[in-house]
Amino acid sequence: MAYKSLLVHVDSSPRAAARLDTAIVLAQTFDAHLTGLFVAPLPLSDGGFAAAPYPHTSGTTPDYVEASARRAQDTFENAVRLAGLASVEWRQLIGAPIEDMYLNARYHDLVIIGQGDPTQSIDKLPTDYPQTVLMGAGRPVLIVPYSGSFDTVGQQILVGWDARQEATRALTNALPLLKRAKRTQVLTINPVHGGDHGEVPGMDIAIYLARHGVEVEVMSEHGASVDVGNLLLSNAADMGADLIVMGAYGHSRLREIMLGGATQTVLESMTVPVLMSH
Repeated sequence: MAYKSLLVHVDSSPRAAARLDTAIVLAQTFDAHLTGLFVAPLPLSDGGFAAAPYPHTSGTTPDYVEASARRAQDTFENAVRLAGLASVEWRQLIGAPIEDMYLNARYHDLVIIGQGDPTQSIDKLPTDYPQTVLMGAGRPVLIVPYSGSFDTVGQQILVGWDARQEATRALTNALPLLKRAKRTQVLTINPVHGGDHGEVPGMDIAIYLARHGVEVEVMSEHGASVDVGNLLLSNAADMGADLIVMGAYGHSRLREIMLGGATQTVLESMTVPVLMSH
């Protein structure tokens, strides 16, 4: 398994360039096709409906949306040209940013998106847009923090492991990166002997990964009232991780997102990229 088709959300913010750098490094590493996607909603009319239809059907798009799309496209095209990427594609869809991202995500191996900035809305997208994409895309999502720079992604990996379905999916989706990592640490928090974790918590997943050529260190943390999200972030900092892999817990109802505590903490406070699957 390898990532052969990557989708990166490119918005009109200055942070899009750093996100693109990460996407380009991954495209080069895996010799993958890279699609850049700009999405934005249309303004609502007084009646609460979109003021104009999709630009590829009929009608017009407001000038400020077009300007944002052009900035995003210029950022993408300049970055891939400087990197010398040959297999690239640009898409922009105006009108239904959640549905458009879902649709495009399902035809790519990995989605790369930026962490939401609670202090500002970019391209009229809600600040919880990344969470919305994560919960409904049906693909692994690599979320890049909105501050900081990341020279490497996936050389030092921390895996949050609780033996549940979401964590299993995230770990499996991260295998292409895990196989290339210099160091991988699997962290279990308050594991229960027996049951899903097996007789020795962490041992079964270590054996599974070893069969894929991934050597791991297994660590366990115990505490009556452990803050799982902050513990993951703390351990990532201690090991010098440049990537966290974990399951995303919660569910979506329309555009209302309810996330588990650890998931929300990491999404709000991440300092390194995080690969999540739901």
